[in-house]
Amino acid sequence: MALYSEVVMDHFMHPRNVGTIENADGVGTVGNAKCGDIMKIYLKIENDTIVDVKFETFGCGSAIASSSMATEMIKGKPISEALQLTNAAVAEALDGLPAHKMHCSVLAEEAIKSALKDYYDKNGIAYDPKQFPDCDNCEHCH
Repeated sequence: MALYSEVVMDHFMHPRNVGTIENADGVGTVGNAKCGDIMKIYLKIENDTIVDVKFETFGCGSAIASSSMATEMIKGKPISEALQLTNAAVAEALDGLPAHKMHCSVLAEEAIKSALKDYYDKNGIAYDPKQFPDCDNCEHCH
């Protein structure tokens, strides 16, 4: 059995939604240079819908594939749906990740939620802090 699924390899070799969004409505960055994976997600939001999403990821193939898949999964979706995205759903959509690479799907989930929190903060929208990662005390971010 191959270490990576065909879906992982496709999203690694041909990532979707790579880049930045000028004047993004929300930006989230997670990870750290020590472990080698850093993800930055940019969101454009209109009428509570994610109309565009881009990412920049510095990391391994699993990190790039996870970023690519996660952005595909939330693009065009309401914020409420994007908030429900889990790392398990990202990994499942990729047809699985090796156990030692599951943290990449966790980072993708956390980066999206960090960008949504940034959007809420910029717009003074109330939210439940429990919905978002605590990146100040997160093992993936430090």
